Amino acid sequence: MAESNRLKKQRVAESFSRAAGSYDRVADLQRQVGQMLVSYLPSIQAERVLDLGCGTGFFGPILRQCYPQAQLLNLDLAQGMLHYARQHRPVSNAHWLCGDAEALPLADSSVDLIFSSLAIQWCEQPDLLFSEVQRVLKPGGCFVAATLGPDTLLELRRAWEAVDDFVHVNRFIPLTDLLVTVPEGLQCVVQQEEQRVLEYAQLKQLTDELKELGAHNMNQGQATGLTGRRQLRQFRNAYEAQRRSDEMLPATYQIYYLVFQQAK
Repeated sequence: MAESNRLKKQRVAESFSRAAGSYDRVADLQRQVGQMLVSYLPSIQAERVLDLGCGTGFFGPILRQCYPQAQLLNLDLAQGMLHYARQHRPVSNAHWLCGDAEALPLADSSVDLIFSSLAIQWCEQPDLLFSEVQRVLKPGGCFVAATLGPDTLLELRRAWEAVDDFVHVNRFIPLTDLLVTVPEGLQCVVQQEEQRVLEYAQLKQLTDELKELGAHNMNQGQATGLTGRRQLRQFRNAYEAQRRSDEMLPATYQIYYLVFQQAK
Protein backbone atom coordinates (compact mmCIF):
# COMPACT_ATOMS: atom_id res chain seq x y z
CA MET A 1 0.00 0.00 0.00
CA ALA A 2 1.35 3.43 -0.93
CA GLU A 3 2.27 5.55 2.08
CA SER A 4 -0.14 8.35 1.07
CA ASN A 5 -3.04 5.90 0.78
CA ARG A 6 -2.18 4.29 4.13
CA LEU A 7 -2.10 7.67 5.85
CA LYS A 8 -5.42 8.66 4.30
CA LYS A 9 -7.05 5.45 5.52
CA GLN A 10 -5.68 6.17 8.98
CA ARG A 11 -7.14 9.67 8.89
CA VAL A 12 -10.53 8.35 7.75
CA ALA A 13 -10.54 5.75 10.53
CA GLU A 14 -9.54 8.28 13.19
CA SER A 15 -12.08 10.85 12.03
CA PHE A 16 -15.01 8.42 12.10
CA SER A 17 -13.85 6.88 15.37
CA ARG A 18 -13.98 10.32 17.00
CA ALA A 19 -17.45 10.89 15.56
CA ALA A 20 -18.94 7.59 16.79
CA GLY A 21 -20.75 9.18 19.72
CA SER A 22 -22.27 12.05 17.72
CA TYR A 23 -22.90 10.34 14.36
CA ASP A 24 -26.40 8.98 14.97
CA ARG A 25 -27.60 12.36 16.25
CA VAL A 26 -27.11 14.03 12.86
CA ALA A 27 -27.26 11.09 10.41
CA ASP A 28 -30.84 11.54 9.14
CA LEU A 29 -29.79 11.48 5.47
CA GLN A 30 -27.57 8.46 6.03
CA ARG A 31 -30.45 6.54 7.63
CA GLN A 32 -32.84 7.50 4.82
CA VAL A 33 -30.37 6.37 2.16
CA GLY A 34 -29.74 3.11 4.00
CA GLN A 35 -33.47 2.45 4.32
CA MET A 36 -33.82 2.97 0.57
CA LEU A 37 -30.94 0.57 0.00
CA VAL A 38 -32.69 -2.04 2.15
CA SER A 39 -35.50 -2.08 -0.44
CA TYR A 40 -32.98 -3.45 -2.96
CA LEU A 41 -32.03 -6.44 -0.79
CA PRO A 42 -32.69 -9.79 -2.50
CA SER A 43 -34.95 -12.43 -1.00
CA ILE A 44 -32.44 -15.22 -0.54
CA GLN A 45 -31.52 -17.84 2.04
CA ALA A 46 -28.22 -16.34 3.18
CA GLU A 47 -25.80 -18.17 5.45
CA ARG A 48 -23.45 -15.20 5.88
CA VAL A 49 -24.12 -11.48 5.39
CA LEU A 50 -21.49 -8.72 5.49
CA ASP A 51 -22.34 -5.15 6.50
CA LEU A 52 -19.41 -3.41 4.83
CA GLY A 53 -18.70 -0.09 6.54
CA CYS A 54 -21.23 -0.78 9.26
CA GLY A 55 -20.53 2.45 11.17
CA THR A 56 -22.59 2.66 14.35
CA GLY A 57 -24.37 -0.59 13.48
CA PHE A 58 -27.73 1.02 12.72
CA PHE A 59 -28.58 -1.50 9.99
CA GLY A 60 -27.46 -4.57 11.92
CA PRO A 61 -30.89 -5.21 13.50
CA ILE A 62 -32.57 -4.58 10.14
CA LEU A 63 -30.29 -7.05 8.36
CA ARG A 64 -30.98 -9.54 11.15
CA GLN A 65 -34.74 -9.20 10.48
CA CYS A 66 -34.23 -9.65 6.74
CA TYR A 67 -31.93 -12.67 7.15
CA PRO A 68 -32.79 -14.23 10.53
CA GLN A 69 -30.71 -17.39 10.00
CA ALA A 70 -27.56 -15.73 8.67
CA GLN A 71 -24.32 -15.05 10.46
CA LEU A 72 -23.86 -11.27 10.38
CA LEU A 73 -20.39 -9.80 9.90
CA ASN A 74 -20.08 -6.12 10.80
CA LEU A 75 -16.91 -4.61 9.30
CA ASP A 76 -15.59 -1.08 9.56
CA LEU A 77 -12.27 0.70 9.18
CA ALA A 78 -12.93 2.75 12.33
CA GLN A 79 -12.40 0.92 15.61
CA GLY A 80 -14.41 3.58 17.45
CA MET A 81 -17.46 2.90 15.29
CA LEU A 82 -17.21 -0.84 15.92
CA HIS A 83 -16.96 -0.31 19.67
CA TYR A 84 -20.07 1.89 19.58
CA ALA A 85 -21.96 -0.64 17.46
CA ARG A 86 -21.17 -3.53 19.80
CA GLN A 87 -22.20 -1.52 22.85
CA HIS A 88 -25.38 0.04 21.49
CA ARG A 89 -26.66 -2.36 18.82
CA PRO A 90 -25.81 -5.92 19.81
CA VAL A 91 -27.15 -8.49 17.35
CA SER A 92 -27.40 -12.25 17.76
CA ASN A 93 -25.04 -14.50 15.77
CA ALA A 94 -22.85 -11.52 14.82
CA HIS A 95 -19.17 -10.66 14.66
CA TRP A 96 -17.48 -7.26 14.53
CA LEU A 97 -14.36 -6.91 12.41
CA CYS A 98 -11.98 -3.98 12.03
CA GLY A 99 -10.84 -4.12 8.43
CA ASP A 100 -10.30 -2.46 5.08
CA ALA A 101 -12.78 -2.84 2.20
CA GLU A 102 -9.82 -2.99 -0.18
CA ALA A 103 -8.28 -5.93 1.73
CA LEU A 104 -11.13 -7.86 3.34
CA PRO A 105 -10.11 -10.22 6.17
CA LEU A 106 -12.41 -12.94 4.81
CA ALA A 107 -11.97 -16.23 2.97
CA ASP A 108 -12.72 -16.69 -0.72
CA SER A 109 -16.36 -17.46 -1.60
CA SER A 110 -17.47 -17.12 2.02
CA VAL A 111 -20.28 -14.51 1.88
CA ASP A 112 -23.75 -14.68 0.31
CA LEU A 113 -24.57 -10.98 0.52
CA ILE A 114 -22.68 -7.73 1.04
CA PHE A 115 -24.63 -4.66 2.16
CA SER A 116 -22.81 -1.31 2.12
CA SER A 117 -24.52 2.01 2.70
CA LEU A 118 -22.51 5.22 2.15
CA ALA A 119 -19.12 3.67 2.86
CA ILE A 120 -17.36 2.73 -0.37
CA GLN A 121 -16.98 6.37 -1.45
CA TRP A 122 -14.03 6.48 0.97
CA CYS A 123 -12.19 3.85 -1.10
CA GLU A 124 -9.56 5.46 -3.32
CA GLN A 125 -8.89 2.27 -5.28
CA PRO A 126 -12.26 0.93 -6.45
CA ASP A 127 -10.55 -1.73 -8.54
CA LEU A 128 -9.23 -3.27 -5.32
CA LEU A 129 -12.63 -2.89 -3.65
CA PHE A 130 -14.50 -4.72 -6.41
CA SER A 131 -11.77 -7.33 -6.71
CA GLU A 132 -12.20 -8.09 -3.01
CA VAL A 133 -16.00 -8.10 -3.29
CA GLN A 134 -15.80 -10.61 -6.12
CA ARG A 135 -13.30 -12.73 -4.21
CA VAL A 136 -15.36 -13.13 -1.02
CA LEU A 137 -18.80 -13.49 -2.64
CA LYS A 138 -20.11 -16.97 -3.23
CA PRO A 139 -21.23 -17.87 -6.77
CA GLY A 140 -24.56 -16.11 -7.31
CA GLY A 141 -23.96 -13.78 -4.35
CA CYS A 142 -25.03 -10.12 -4.29
CA PHE A 143 -23.36 -6.81 -3.48
CA VAL A 144 -25.89 -4.08 -2.64
CA ALA A 145 -24.37 -0.63 -2.22
CA ALA A 146 -25.19 3.06 -1.91
CA THR A 147 -22.40 5.54 -2.52
CA LEU A 148 -21.89 9.25 -3.19
CA GLY A 149 -21.22 10.92 -6.52
CA PRO A 150 -19.08 13.96 -7.42
CA ASP A 151 -21.95 16.47 -7.18
CA THR A 152 -22.20 15.83 -3.44
CA LEU A 153 -21.85 19.13 -1.52
CA LEU A 154 -21.33 21.03 -4.77
CA GLU A 155 -22.47 24.26 -3.09
CA LEU A 156 -19.75 23.88 -0.49
CA ARG A 157 -17.16 23.26 -3.19
CA ARG A 158 -18.29 26.32 -5.19
CA ALA A 159 -18.03 28.53 -2.12
CA TRP A 160 -14.45 27.43 -1.41
CA GLU A 161 -13.48 27.77 -5.09
CA ALA A 162 -14.31 31.46 -4.75
CA VAL A 163 -11.64 31.70 -2.04
CA ASP A 164 -8.59 29.71 -3.24
CA ASP A 165 -7.42 26.75 -5.33
CA PHE A 166 -7.02 24.27 -2.47
CA VAL A 167 -9.22 21.19 -2.08
CA HIS A 168 -11.62 21.84 0.80
CA VAL A 169 -14.40 19.34 -0.01
CA ASN A 170 -14.21 15.57 -0.45
CA ARG A 171 -14.21 14.51 -4.10
CA PHE A 172 -16.06 11.34 -5.02
CA ILE A 173 -15.82 9.17 -8.11
CA PRO A 174 -18.32 9.52 -11.00
CA LEU A 175 -20.44 6.44 -11.63
CA THR A 176 -18.91 5.77 -15.06
CA ASP A 177 -15.41 5.77 -13.56
CA LEU A 178 -16.58 3.50 -10.73
CA LEU A 179 -18.23 0.92 -12.98
CA VAL A 180 -15.29 0.64 -15.35
CA THR A 181 -13.28 -0.89 -12.48
CA VAL A 182 -15.77 -3.75 -11.93
CA PRO A 183 -14.23 -7.07 -12.99
CA GLU A 184 -15.87 -9.55 -15.35
CA GLY A 185 -18.11 -11.94 -13.53
CA LEU A 186 -19.52 -9.26 -11.24
CA GLN A 187 -22.47 -7.84 -13.15
CA CYS A 188 -24.20 -4.57 -12.25
CA VAL A 189 -27.91 -5.38 -12.46
CA VAL A 190 -29.31 -2.18 -10.86
CA GLN A 191 -28.18 1.42 -11.30
CA GLN A 192 -30.26 4.21 -9.77
CA GLU A 193 -29.24 7.81 -9.16
CA GLU A 194 -30.87 10.25 -6.78
CA GLN A 195 -30.21 13.83 -5.74
CA ARG A 196 -31.27 14.96 -2.31
CA VAL A 197 -31.05 18.62 -1.33
CA LEU A 198 -30.86 19.34 2.37
CA GLU A 199 -31.74 22.79 3.69
CA TYR A 200 -30.14 24.86 6.42
CA ALA A 201 -31.07 28.19 7.91
CA GLN A 202 -27.44 28.91 8.79
CA LEU A 203 -24.17 27.73 7.27
CA LYS A 204 -22.85 26.74 10.71
CA GLN A 205 -25.57 24.09 10.92
CA LEU A 206 -24.12 22.35 7.86
CA THR A 207 -20.47 22.64 8.90
CA ASP A 208 -21.25 21.44 12.43
CA GLU A 209 -23.19 18.49 11.03
CA LEU A 210 -20.31 17.43 8.79
CA LYS A 211 -17.98 17.61 11.78
CA GLU A 212 -20.28 15.45 13.92
CA LEU A 213 -20.56 12.92 11.08
CA GLY A 214 -16.77 12.69 10.87
CA ALA A 215 -16.95 13.55 7.17
CA HIS A 216 -13.96 15.86 7.06
CA ASN A 217 -12.01 16.67 3.91
CA MET A 218 -9.77 13.68 3.21
CA ASN A 219 -8.48 14.60 -0.26
CA GLN A 220 -4.98 15.53 -1.29
CA GLY A 221 -4.42 19.17 -2.20
CA GLN A 222 -5.99 20.62 0.91
CA ALA A 223 -4.57 23.68 2.56
CA THR A 224 -2.04 23.28 5.36
CA GLY A 225 -2.25 25.54 8.39
CA LEU A 226 -5.16 27.61 9.64
CA THR A 227 -7.60 29.40 7.39
CA GLY A 228 -7.56 33.16 7.99
CA ARG A 229 -10.50 35.37 8.91
CA ARG A 230 -10.55 37.04 5.48
CA GLN A 231 -10.74 33.67 3.72
CA LEU A 232 -13.49 32.44 6.03
CA ARG A 233 -15.45 35.61 5.38
CA GLN A 234 -15.06 35.12 1.63
CA PHE A 235 -16.21 31.52 1.99
CA ARG A 236 -19.30 32.47 4.01
CA ASN A 237 -20.22 35.22 1.56
CA ALA A 238 -19.84 32.86 -1.40
CA TYR A 239 -22.10 30.28 0.24
CA GLU A 240 -24.62 32.93 1.26
CA ALA A 241 -24.82 33.97 -2.40
CA GLN A 242 -26.40 30.55 -3.04
CA ARG A 243 -29.23 31.11 -0.55
CA ARG A 244 -32.52 30.27 -2.24
CA SER A 245 -35.70 32.27 -2.60
CA ASP A 246 -37.16 30.42 0.40
CA GLU A 247 -34.27 31.86 2.47
CA MET A 248 -32.67 28.43 3.00
CA LEU A 249 -29.13 27.35 2.16
CA PRO A 250 -28.98 24.19 0.01
CA ALA A 251 -26.58 21.24 0.34
CA THR A 252 -26.83 18.68 -2.45
CA TYR A 253 -26.08 14.98 -2.09
CA GLN A 254 -25.70 12.83 -5.24
CA ILE A 255 -26.44 9.20 -4.40
CA TYR A 256 -25.96 6.04 -6.43
CA TYR A 257 -27.84 2.84 -5.59
CA LEU A 258 -26.13 -0.20 -7.09
CA VAL A 259 -26.75 -3.95 -7.09
CA PHE A 260 -24.12 -6.40 -8.37
CA GLN A 261 -24.58 -10.10 -9.01
CA GLN A 262 -21.72 -12.58 -8.85
CA ALA A 263 -21.65 -15.10 -11.69
CA LYS A 264 -22.81 -18.59 -10.73
